Amino acid sequence: MKKLIYSTLALLILTLSISSCKKDYLETVPTDAISASVVTASADNMLLALNGIHRSLYIQYASQGQGGVFGIMIFNDMLGEDLVMTEAGNGWYNNTYKWLDHRTPTDADLLYPWRIYYKVIANANILINGAANATGDPVMIDAIVGQALVYRAWAHFQLVQLYAERYNTGAANAQLGIPLMLESTTEGLPRNTVEDVYASINTDLDGAITRLTGYVRPNKSHLNVNVAKGLKARVALTQGIYALAATNASEARTGFALMDSTTYMSGFNDYNVGEWMWGSHLIEDQTIYFYHFGAYMSRNFSSTNIRTNPKAMNSKLYAQIPTYDVRKKLVSATGLTHVFPAGYAILSTFYKRSYTSQKFLAYGNSDSRMDVAFMRASEMYLIEAEARARLNQNTEAQQLLFDLNTKRDRFYVKSTSTGSTLVDEILFYRRVELWGEGFRFNDLKRLNIPLDRNGANHRSDLVGGVYDVPAGDIRWQFLIPQSELDANALMVQNSL
Repeated sequence: MKKLIYSTLALLILTLSISSCKKDYLETVPTDAISASVVTASADNMLLALNGIHRSLYIQYASQGQGGVFGIMIFNDMLGEDLVMTEAGNGWYNNTYKWLDHRTPTDADLLYPWRIYYKVIANANILINGAANATGDPVMIDAIVGQALVYRAWAHFQLVQLYAERYNTGAANAQLGIPLMLESTTEGLPRNTVEDVYASINTDLDGAITRLTGYVRPNKSHLNVNVAKGLKARVALTQGIYALAATNASEARTGFALMDSTTYMSGFNDYNVGEWMWGSHLIEDQTIYFYHFGAYMSRNFSSTNIRTNPKAMNSKLYAQIPTYDVRKKLVSATGLTHVFPAGYAILSTFYKRSYTSQKFLAYGNSDSRMDVAFMRASEMYLIEAEARARLNQNTEAQQLLFDLNTKRDRFYVKSTSTGSTLVDEILFYRRVELWGEGFRFNDLKRLNIPLDRNGANHRSDLVGGVYDVPAGDIRWQFLIPQSELDANALMVQNSL
């Protein structure tokens, strides 16, 4: 029998040749009928296929809330405590916020991450496994395979964090993970252990780092050695391999200067900003309209969802941010006092709600496009700081936090905390710095911290009464989609 995750994941898209004046951009068409042998016949064909993977991160999939990986980023923060829905709006992400979607086997939004990430893996496999047959520049081929290895590692990492129990440092991690898909096949595979999945992720990243060293990418939609090392740092932090996390985070951020306060308030919509390491960029003829991140998370795009449901920050988190921190200035406690950069505004029809954020600004009221960050240098500072604090390298951790926070708050005083108190301070600033960028669910799960929405500005009707989820609760695992279970006799469901 053909199995769902494989039979639906033929080569997704290839890019067409375009004029030299638009080399940075991707124009794509469906090519499911193109065979893997054609894709890997030459370096040029492989490059087109790689560009198709880049582009697949920001295309329309099924429902309106499924605009590439942007929707999954929103899911991850909706499942946390720091992103607050101020109204029901027009319904998008409401059941995610209530912790219903990811625990309903037949839900389309449960299937959504499963399908996207396995699409990326299937297309990466074609490049990785067929590269030996390609003619053309071997340096180009090596760089293409390096990027495909990063994609395969990244997609497996995203999947195992969602659909499996958390990685438990020091344990055997023999719990069921997700199927490792290292060959493009139409046959179903059983779930590998969590340990095996992480071992494969690290093998892929090590291979990518070797291949991408010295490679110069054309723009930040593409992957380079810094992105590979940044992902290696994320994985090592999740595994509790702190020395490895610190080293890779330090090396990954090399050459990416932290943005200043003025830039921080300019809209988070330009991937050319120095500290952005990896992000997506949409040109006008590639807009995905109401599918886009900006149609749900920006403050200014005139969609029904944003007009009637402006996204807010947890009021308890807001209260703890120092007064002069730029990250606090992006949030309006009353909802009435936003100060927008030149060229940006909200319309009179927009609801005004307390603690709404203007961190993200779309290009305009009628243009939902905005560049979206997948990795920034500030995250690398926070990874290294946390890792060094956990290694009791307190002086180094304090300095890293100081280097980051003085770019956000000119009155920030270097921490003198040590041990768990210093770790807690770093984790607090991680919440503040990365708010809205899709990290919170995975962070809570990694840290084995319960969900706690109490005493803040969450509304009971909007969260469906879900204020608390204990650490270790079965609800921290996404269920395996029912359609996958129906198609794959080797698949096993998580605890219901």
